[in-house]
Amino acid sequence: MIVRKLQDIIGTDDDVLGNDRDVAEGTWRSRRLLLAKDKVGFSMHDTVLFAGTNTTMHYANHLEAVYVIEGEGELNDHDNGVTYKLEPGTLYLLNGHEKHTLSAHTDVRTVCVFNPPVTGREVHDENGIYPLLTEEDDS
Repeated sequence: MIVRKLQDIIGTDDDVLGNDRDVAEGTWRSRRLLLAKDKVGFSMHDTVLFAGTNTTMHYANHLEAVYVIEGEGELNDHDNGVTYKLEPGTLYLLNGHEKHTLSAHTDVRTVCVFNPPVTGREVHDENGIYPLLTEEDDS
């Protein structure tokens, strides 16, 4: 059994400030609750996208489910041009590896699940993509 508290992750290496490459300050903060090293088949993150920011991502190597628990914003699907309103209680699943931009009108707090799980060492590249890393990549 694994039991963790968000307060115990804040301020550690699993509390990651991320940014778009065109923005000097971070556009999001991800607290990694579960990672590949936990060997449960997925990773889980408590992520906040900061008010007034736009973050473009494209998970070509991962599926991501996102559940909005606080805040308001918009999700633009670059593949079909559709924009979706985000508010508490909204779930979206990037099951087609869609390139997307999240525009946060307020701080948007989410719970994100990745499959395959991320290791915590991934960094978005110039296209917003995380590389596919495994725990074995450290050996």
